[in-house]
Amino acid sequence: MPYTKEEGGRLNNFAAEPKMYVAEPPTANEKRNYVIMGMGALVLVGGVVAIAFSIS
Repeated sequence: MPYTKEEGGRLNNFAAEPKMYVAEPPTANEKRNYVIMGMGALVLVGGVVAIAFSIS
């Protein structure tokens, strides 16, 4: 663990930083899955709003 020592003998501890990496762009299959999940979310939210509207 990296740390520094101050004049009074106190230690300052620092967290270990994770390794950095470059994110890969989504594949065509992942993009298709995102669209399907988005449409499912819209249907779910629309259904909940329709139920709330019909109850009130």
